[in-house]
Amino acid sequence: MSRTGKASFHNDRQLSIGLYDDARDLVRAHAASGAIDAGFIIKAAPSKAAMMIERIELHRLRVPLTTPYKLAFGALTHFDTILVEAYDRAGGYGIGEATIVTGYTDETIDGAWALAAAVAPRLPGTDAAGVEALLARHDDAHPFAVTAMRTALEMASGSPLLRVHERTRVPILGLVNAMDEAGIAQEIEALLAAGYRTLKVKVGFDADPDARRVRAIQRLVGARALIRLDANQGYEREDACRFAASLAPEGIELFEQPCHADDWDAATAVARVATVPMMLDESIYGLADIERAAATGAARYVKLKLMKLAGLTHLEQGLRLIRKLGMKPVLGNGVACDPGCWMEACIARSTIDNAGEMNGFLKPETPLFVHRLAVEDGAIVLEPGFEPVLDRERLAHVRVAHATFA
Repeated sequence: MSRTGKASFHNDRQLSIGLYDDARDLVRAHAASGAIDAGFIIKAAPSKAAMMIERIELHRLRVPLTTPYKLAFGALTHFDTILVEAYDRAGGYGIGEATIVTGYTDETIDGAWALAAAVAPRLPGTDAAGVEALLARHDDAHPFAVTAMRTALEMASGSPLLRVHERTRVPILGLVNAMDEAGIAQEIEALLAAGYRTLKVKVGFDADPDARRVRAIQRLVGARALIRLDANQGYEREDACRFAASLAPEGIELFEQPCHADDWDAATAVARVATVPMMLDESIYGLADIERAAATGAARYVKLKLMKLAGLTHLEQGLRLIRKLGMKPVLGNGVACDPGCWMEACIARSTIDNAGEMNGFLKPETPLFVHRLAVEDGAIVLEPGFEPVLDRERLAHVRVAHATFA
């Protein structure tokens, strides 16, 4: 697509800019500050090349949660989310999502928004090869932001990974969020009554109190469900080893990501002394990391999230590689809204055989879809013909910035 076409900007007033790249730079300059917040539109001169994507819309959202979501590096009270909508000239439509948690990933919501606002103007009118070239250069440094754009385009193109031909149940886990024993007992009974058979417990706060809390949970759960422990990188190596070695394995499915994502030596050391299977999450961003996990013996389980693999096809490839290398794949994002969780559930149908973690859509006060994903007896229910339609009123209520590129 030519970068010399005239572009016009509309944000309560019009500006005229001669070069398309200048328009992109202006978007980048204002995006991080949130200045683009009122139907910001870029219109570029049509390219001589055949157009695929006709329009891209970006939404920056602040999505309040019903209750704070406790993590080792802090409690979340809302999701910072970028939503991408893609429309093609043939009538195709797609949605993509990136929800950013600083501390989990090196990306920030400001940086992801700036990147999306810089790349999106280049997508309308660019052919498939050109679009992929634009996105691929950012896969390594900005996988979350790229995921929002690439998955919207994959959906708009009719990805078979999202086609549901028969009613399918995708079991998901339930979260034990309470810290006191009375609250824990109440949550456990409610989750079991709702049909959940895998329960997730956050640790990584303080090794010895965490160990006592886990033992109490084991007593309360008994043999009625599996327990998944997740430290979210919260422990130093010595504490992680002490905690992992002290665990009674009964009922514990796995222990996830005890130490910093970059500390592979610590991950390997914990795996050597742990009494339960280990899983890596934050350490894994691509196929090379999956191969490293297998080579080092740092994990028997590897968890992937759509937002880290930068696309539907990439995610499926990663899940199959985990199994090929003799490990067990786990899939799902507890920090995601309806679009990301729906896409992960679609892929989970044929790639995992344990509880998915794509339960983030249950945490916000209101869903983004007109029709919330159905959950029955501890499982997401995927129905043939389900259309993910955004609720425009709710979207406007949680939106803090908006940009359209046509």
